[in-house]
This record gives sequence, structure tokens and C-alpha cells, in this order.
Amino acid sequence: MSAAPDLPDTPDAQDAPRPPETPAKNRWAVLGVMCAALVMVVIDVTVLHIATPAISEDLHPSAVELLWIVDIYPLVVAPLLVASGTLGDRFGRKRILLQGLVVFAAASVLAGLAWSPMVLIAARALQGVGGAMILPSTMAIVRDVFPDREERVRAIGIWSAVMAGGAAVGPLVGGFLLEHFDWGAVFLINVPILLLLLPFAMRILPESKSSDPPPWDTVAVLQVGGAVLGLALGIKEGAHRGFTDPVALVALAGSAILGWRFIRRMLGKARPLLDLRLFADRAFSVAVGCVLLSMFALVGLELFFAQYLQLVLGLDPFAASIRLIPLMLATLAGALSAARLLKRVGTRGAVAGGLGATTLSLIPFFWLGTADDYLLMWPSFVVLGFALEVALVAANDTIFSSVSADGAGGASAIEETAYELGGGLGVAVLGSIGAAVYAANLPSVPDVSPSAMDSARESLGGAVDIAAGLTAQTGDALVDAARQAFVEGFHVTIVAAIVVIGASALLAAFILRRDGAAGPASAGGEPGEP
Repeated sequence: MSAAPDLPDTPDAQDAPRPPETPAKNRWAVLGVMCAALVMVVIDVTVLHIATPAISEDLHPSAVELLWIVDIYPLVVAPLLVASGTLGDRFGRKRILLQGLVVFAAASVLAGLAWSPMVLIAARALQGVGGAMILPSTMAIVRDVFPDREERVRAIGIWSAVMAGGAAVGPLVGGFLLEHFDWGAVFLINVPILLLLLPFAMRILPESKSSDPPPWDTVAVLQVGGAVLGLALGIKEGAHRGFTDPVALVALAGSAILGWRFIRRMLGKARPLLDLRLFADRAFSVAVGCVLLSMFALVGLELFFAQYLQLVLGLDPFAASIRLIPLMLATLAGALSAARLLKRVGTRGAVAGGLGATTLSLIPFFWLGTADDYLLMWPSFVVLGFALEVALVAANDTIFSSVSADGAGGASAIEETAYELGGGLGVAVLGSIGAAVYAANLPSVPDVSPSAMDSARESLGGAVDIAAGLTAQTGDALVDAARQAFVEGFHVTIVAAIVVIGASALLAAFILRRDGAAGPASAGGEPGEP
């Protein structure tokens, strides 16, 4: 996640100097602890992508179960971010963060030792609870111990680079661990890191609370959580069984009802848990939409890339993760270079130009097939990682600059929710589309029973497992057909990603001005107007 380098200058309670609970000389140590906690949480979002083939081979999840294994973590994090941020404001951010680290560690042990897909899904959900407790507190504590604006901008820049770099390095960490250990190691590695981190966090971190947090709202938390999970369930089941399936219909209808009731509840309260009135500013709305849609496309595609490299090209996990290094390094470079580029080309140029370049970088992937053609991949990875990260930093700058200092806390919660929700829905939607196209394009193979073919259509990993029990000629024919069907599904998801990111680029180009405010369409004294 990237934060804006140019924050509003208006003083507020968060920016005003406070009696330092942590000596000034320790503030960079506090930042170091926050970044260590942050990188562990964000790595866990992407580390699983490279491990999905090994999990499929061991636990034999269905296509829907595999999507839930990957997807449940961000889908639990997203609706809980606002709630956990409010708890931190009320009871102490350090306390909530430490409790989140303990929950995350316990969930990592359960995930690493999971003996069935449902156990792994439950463990990932519990990890999401811990991650949601950690994420809002890191930014709040960083802002609290850096009262000087110039130092705070540098600290947030480092925080942003760690966020981007951690998500990008996840597949590399996963590939290294899978090369030497069982897939459970991608979760169990969190435990020793946490055991080292907790004593430093307990000793170094200051405790801080908001002087006037919004009232707690249990009903709102349940409404938004149910709406997000219902939407994900409806999309997954609809893509798998058809959108006329009763489960899909009930889930989508329930999601719509809960979401509408949540919106009405927030708009009807003087001090809501989440201030949706911020979306009255067109610039703010466009920037949040760009963040959500960009993460929707990027995280959804990352899952397909990991499976493509291993199950289609036949690379081992570490070799597959090595292929993703250009994307990782480019993402990190984009995070560190974005502030300078933002000053040169302005917000509209950075957001629209970055998203436009990202869209173009996806086009060469149409030529990818079942043969290994890495020359088509790595240049696109470089452009994709760099351009998209620049666009995200500029979008975040718009989010924070479109609101007053009093609204910065709510804007931060919305920004983090857009990141997590976008990634979760990307896996749900693009994963479901890809799975449906794969199943539709996998023809029956001679000498393979109808029941075996039904199992093979569940996932490419399932087809590879079934092929292992057949004769060499029949097994090879099944694997070749399954790989080709997977590539067809991959191409369709690329089309969807191009449409989503391209639409975001056009939206930013037409609505944002150079300084990040909304264009003429938002005239009328909205908060984003100068």
C-alpha cells in the first residue's frame, strides 16, 4: 500500500505536537518495528500465490475451495480494517497491534499444519483477523511519533516502499521456502519472526489513543462484513454453478441488502464508524476507485501468473518466483520514485499515465501459450510494476489531499479497505472467470472416464493429479488439453484486467486535474476544489 507524500498542511489533533511517550531518538526504531510488522502482513497476501500448486497436490481442494484459500485472507481483512482502527483509537493502538501479532502467529501455526482445505480456509480467515488488527495501527503510530511534517513525509515514504516491496517479494519468499520445505513453511515462517518482533514491539512502541474516537457500532461491522463475504461467495458460486444457482442468488441478494443498509446507517449518523460523505468529492471517489480497480486486476492476475509458470510451463516454485523478480523490483522502484514523478507530471499525469502504461503492458501476455517464452514476460513485468505503483502513489496523494485534516483518519481507513477489498474481489472475480473458461474449454479426452473428466475440470492441478494415474499417452493428452484450456482462461482474465485498468485510466484522465482535484464535472464547491 502506498501513502501520499504530500499531506494537507492544516494542523489537526493528530499533527499537533503531543507530549512524547517515546523519546525522539527512538522514533526511527519505532518505524523499523512498524515496517517489520507491516512486511509480514503484506507478504502473506501474495506468498500463497506461488504455493497454490503444492497445496492443490497435497490437500486436493476444489476450484472454489482453492479460491477461498487464497481469497479469504483479504476478504476478512477488508471489512475489519475500520472496526480495528476504531478499537485502536479507543483502547490503544499499541495494545490492538500486539494482540493482532499474537492472533496472526496462532493462525499461522494452524495454517501451516492444516490437514484439509476447510481447516486452511479457517486458518487464513483467522490470519485476516490478525492482519486487520495490525495494519491500521502501524500507520497511526507512525503518524503519532513523527509530529514534524517533513520527517513524517519521509517516514510515510519508507512505510509505503515497505508495503509495496513486501507484497512484491512474497512470491520470492514462497518460492524459496517451497524449494526446501513443505508448503506449510510459507505460514510457519511467521512464527519465529513474530517471536523476535514481539519483545521489541512491547518495549519500543508508544501507546496512543484518539482523544475523541467515533462510537463503536457492532451492527455496522456485521453489515459490512456480511456484505463483502456474501459478494465473494455469490461470485464464486455463480461462476462455478451458474448465477441462477440458489446459493449464488441468496448470497448476492444478501450482500446487496446488507451493503445498502450499511450505507444508509453510515449516512444517517452524525458520527459514523466510516464517513461515507467523503465520497461527495469526485476527486476522492475517482482516486479510491482507481486504487480498488487496480488492485482488483493486479492481485487477480498474480494468482494466474503463479499457476501459469508452474503448472503450464512446468517450473519448480523457486524458479517460478525468480521469473517474478522484475515485477518485484519494478514495483519497489515505482514506490520510491513516485513522489519525484508526481511533482513533474502532476496527479492526473501520474494516475492516468501510470494506469495507461499498465494497460499497455498487459497486451503482450496475449501471445503467451504453453511454450516458455519469457522474453514476452519480463519487459511487461517491468512496465507493469513501475507504472502501476506510480499511479497508486498518486491516487493516494489525491485521497489525502481531497479531505481536510480532520477527515484524514477516515480517508486512511477507506484507502486501506480499497486495497484489501480490491485484491480480494480480484481473486474472486478473475479467478472465477478463469476457472469457468478453463472448465468450458477442456474437452473430453479418449480413455478418460466422465467422472475423472469432471474432476479434471475443477482445476489444472486436479487434471495433473488425475493424469498421474493414467497411462503415459492418455495422461500426456489430458495434461496438454488442460494446459491449453488454462491458457484460454488466462487470456480471458487478461482481457478483463485490461478493460478494468483502462477504464480507470480514462476516468482519471477526464475527471482529475493536474493538481489532483476533480475536473469541471465536480464543480460546485466540493472539498476537492481549490
